[in-house]
This record gives sequence, structure tokens and C-alpha cells, in this order.
Amino acid sequence: MSLRSRLAPHIASRLLSQSRLEQQRAKIERKRAQSGAAHVLEVFHDPSDPYSGMLVQVLPDLAARYRVDIRTHIISPPSDSAVPERGLLAAYARTDAERLARKAGIEFACEPAAAVGDTAEADARLAELGHYQGGMIYYGGEWYWGIDRLHYLEDRLTALGLRSGGADTHVFTPPNVPRRTANETPKTGIDLHWYFSFRSPYSAISVDRISALADVYGANLKLRFVLPMVMRGLPIPATKKRYIPRDTAREAHRLGVPFGKICDPVGKPVERGYAVLHWAIAQDRGLDFVRSFFTAVWSQGVDAGPDKGFRRIVEMAGLNWADAKLALNNNDWRAAAEVNRSEMMDRGIWGVPSFRINDDIVWGQDRIWAVEDSLQSLGKSE
Repeated sequence: MSLRSRLAPHIASRLLSQSRLEQQRAKIERKRAQSGAAHVLEVFHDPSDPYSGMLVQVLPDLAARYRVDIRTHIISPPSDSAVPERGLLAAYARTDAERLARKAGIEFACEPAAAVGDTAEADARLAELGHYQGGMIYYGGEWYWGIDRLHYLEDRLTALGLRSGGADTHVFTPPNVPRRTANETPKTGIDLHWYFSFRSPYSAISVDRISALADVYGANLKLRFVLPMVMRGLPIPATKKRYIPRDTAREAHRLGVPFGKICDPVGKPVERGYAVLHWAIAQDRGLDFVRSFFTAVWSQGVDAGPDKGFRRIVEMAGLNWADAKLALNNNDWRAAAEVNRSEMMDRGIWGVPSFRINDDIVWGQDRIWAVEDSLQSLGKSE
């Protein structure tokens, strides 16, 4: 194990810890109070983005609930490096935004448009604060995306004593899943396809919920591993690399999922992981290995590259190390990963985690409630 591999998990654990976040917040609020500055929410609105449009639509409600100043910046769409499949995103976002609006009880007309006027100053402000896309609110060193993350901001403002009126609820509270128990649900027997990557932190915090849904609804969970974007030659902006782990840590803390002591598995660790996973799936032990890999790499800081760390992951899953070592010599996993990627993209999705039930496709760990909705609909139709 290299010095970097030994140190990086401890550094990540500290940077992503809840205690450090609370310390940063306290420091920021002390500085703001000393300067006499108002509580300012900076909103970055991309008119071409339906999630951004939905966020802007709920801002009057937010302003009525909290004593804050809201400043809106009209920005241009993100760069190609931040949106590697712009056409697919545009098509999917319309459908997904409409689904989200229905769930949130919001009357929303999805009408993307181009930004009007010069956005250079607003774009520069977005870059200065360290982000790459619209539909975002910035307050006190943190980012809140769309209405999905608005509840975090509302909790923070409430804790600061800024609540001024309105309903004693969030604008939108993400539903918990599963919402039912096994005794309350008919068993579907349907295939539930889960597209994921071992390098995706959002995939790592999805495994418990998606496997629980499969158990509750009697679905057959199909593990569809794909190569990470960066290992497929797709660039990832530095701002995106910084935002995603912080956002994942916040989600993991809310969900009670261990996360943060990270040893990035990009490259050899992912390849070794997929080789053994392909073998484990054939032994009907794939989910055990997926759980073990995600736990070790994303919350225990295990380096999956050297044999020492990888053996630990294999044995945590209850698998035989000698047999797993033999599986490492088989490259059949590469063809399987490509089939999974091609199938995912043919259905209009390019990122992970994603989920499919029949022709229903859902992208994102924050849409697992939509997977449950689909499973419930199947149960009702039987």
C-alpha cells in the first residue's frame, strides 16, 4: 500500500465528517454576524434546465418561510465536460422533472429555454464559488441542488432561527424507502435491474435501499455493473469531483449509511472487483460481494488494489480467497460490463446508479422512491 493510499482515507474521513461540517457552519455564521451581513441565498438559474426551473418556481414559497435575501443569477448551460451526454440528459430531465413535480405536489410546466442576455458575470460567480451547473442554491459554503436538496437548506435555516411562517414542513421531503413491509406487498417476481459502478459513491449508498426493495416486493435484483465514466475516457471537472463526495456524505448521514473513509478504487481495484463480481454472480453471491466492496472502499478506507486489501473484501463477503484469485484471471467481465453499459444507454441513461423495471428507467439514488412507485404499480395491476 502506498503512502497516498494510507493517508487518503483518513483525510477524506475528516473532510467529509459531520463534525467538521458543523464546525465550518459555526465559523461561517460567526463571520457573517460580525460583518452584519444578511443571510443571502444565491440561486443559479439555468433556463434550459427543468430542475432549475422547478427550483425557481418554489422560491417565493421559500422566501415566505424564512427571513433571507434571495439573489438569482441567470447562467448558461454547463460545459460538455460536466454533461458528457447532453442530448440524453435533456430528454431524460423533462420526464424526470415531471415525475418529481407530481411527487412533490407542484404544478410545473417543463418549458426549457435559452438564457437571455449576457451571462458572463453570473457564470463567473458560479465558477468562483466552485460549481458547474444550474438549479443550485449556495449558502454559507454549501450547495443545495434543486428541490431534492432543499430540505437540507431548510433545516439549516430553521436551526439558525430564520423560520418566519408558512407550513411547518419542507417544500419537498424525499420519501423514505421502502415505505411498506413484506407483509403489505404482493410479490411481483419482476426483474429489477440495477446499473452501478464500484467507483460511484452514489451507487455505494444505494445498495441497502435497492436490495431492501427487491426483498419487500419479491423482485429479482439483477446486478448490472458498468465501467466508471473516467475509465471510459469521459472527463470529469474538478468542481464536480469536489461536489459529489460532499453531497454523498450529506445523503449518507441522513440515511444512516457509513461513508467517508474512502480509498478511491479507480483503475485496477475496479477491474479486480468486477472480475470477482462476475464470478460471484454466477455463484449467486454477487450481492454479498457488492456490499462488501462498497463497505470496504467507501467507509473503511480499504485499498482494493493490493492482494491484502482485496482479500479482506473477498472474505468479508464470505467468499473463498483461493477461488476468487482464480477468477481474477478471467476477463469475461469486460464483455458483461459493455453489454450493461450499452443496454443502459440504449434506454436513454448514461450515468449510475440507474434502475430498470420492464420499460421504466430511473436514474439516481435520490429516485429510488420512483423505483418503489413502479413496483407498487405492478402489484396493483396483478
